[in-house]
Amino acid sequence: MHDIKWIRDNAEAFDAALKKRGADAQSESLIALDEKRRAVIQRLQDMQARRNTASKEIGAAMAQKNSELAEKLKAEVAEMKTSLPAAEEEERLISAELTDVLSRLPNIPLDDVPVGKDEHDNVVKHVIGQKPGWNHPAKEHYEIGEALGFMDFDRAAKLSGARFTVLTGPLARLERALGQFMLDLHTREHGYTEVSSPLMVRDEAMYGTGQLPKFSEDLFKTTDGRWLIPTAEVTLTNLVSGEILEQDKLPLRFTALTPSFRSEAGSAGRDTRGMLRQHQFWKCELVSITDAESSIAEHERMTECAEKVLKLLGLHFRTMTLCTGDMGFGARKTYDIEVWLPGQDTYREISSCSVCGDFQARRMNARYRGKDDKATKFVHTLNGSGIAVGRALIAVMENYQNEDGSVSVPDVLLPYMGGLTKIERA
Repeated sequence: MHDIKWIRDNAEAFDAALKKRGADAQSESLIALDEKRRAVIQRLQDMQARRNTASKEIGAAMAQKNSELAEKLKAEVAEMKTSLPAAEEEERLISAELTDVLSRLPNIPLDDVPVGKDEHDNVVKHVIGQKPGWNHPAKEHYEIGEALGFMDFDRAAKLSGARFTVLTGPLARLERALGQFMLDLHTREHGYTEVSSPLMVRDEAMYGTGQLPKFSEDLFKTTDGRWLIPTAEVTLTNLVSGEILEQDKLPLRFTALTPSFRSEAGSAGRDTRGMLRQHQFWKCELVSITDAESSIAEHERMTECAEKVLKLLGLHFRTMTLCTGDMGFGARKTYDIEVWLPGQDTYREISSCSVCGDFQARRMNARYRGKDDKATKFVHTLNGSGIAVGRALIAVMENYQNEDGSVSVPDVLLPYMGGLTKIERA
């Protein structure tokens, strides 16, 4: 969420930043609403001050036996007891309206983010590795999985409907191996702390990371009012909500391997075959909590941690700097890592790493204080996939497919596969 004081002081810059994101100018209406709120607050303070003064004057009038003045002052105080709650309610409603409007506006991009409308305006940061060179035609993951007999979409549909998958045998183990490998890498080599956190959260947590109120249609909600997490970013980031951290303890780096749940409300007709776009999927999440000075460098570091997964898996990928029109709601800058899928003959996103500045921290009221500082500052938050397990499984299957229909296991996963080096039809 944005700081209304900053908007007042930087109205033109704020509107220019929103324009880069394809949004309309908002500063004039926001400042007008804020001025209305401030006027009500000033009136409240004046009324409260007058009430206190009048209460003291009543005592003085009674001491002087000036009953006429005392009664007049008592009537004034009684009137304010009636009008004060109305003014307080007016201030509450205006403040709620201002907060609601601010909470629906996207974060503003960093200056070096390329300006553009959609994914076609994204910019290649770098390309790693080479596409596999085969003499046989490449199959898509669902063709491979169904032919092996270990990937079943019909039974998944019988259980849950569309956009679910049942994996069995060695493919189920390969999916588990990928997740465990990622966790081990990020905790042992990259300094992240493993977290096991809830999969259901309250409204406040979804609001804190920006999923609510704007994106409720993308989420699943339980009958008792909790939300299934669309990513562990929600729980890991909200671990510090409402807290004041010591600056010398930062950065905090968290990772979790969890299922993620998404309604895919806006993806009708997209990626209907296979398991590229699912309602439920495993993901290894990375979250960092930093001070204001460290977040940009932390963004580069986090992206390198996610890239390391693909490098060790021996997969060809490219890292893209997203343009202003393609970034997520809460991001100031985002790198998407796109892995090469030979079966589709294209790159597909497998990780997205974003720096959010203090945008989420303001929603969560998460702060930090330097050793010699009296005042607190809002933390900066970052999140990224380290990486999406289901899409990593797809990438391994398509890049390690053999002409006979089998799938070789990448060397780095062998310790997790119980001696299995190749997945073949039973």
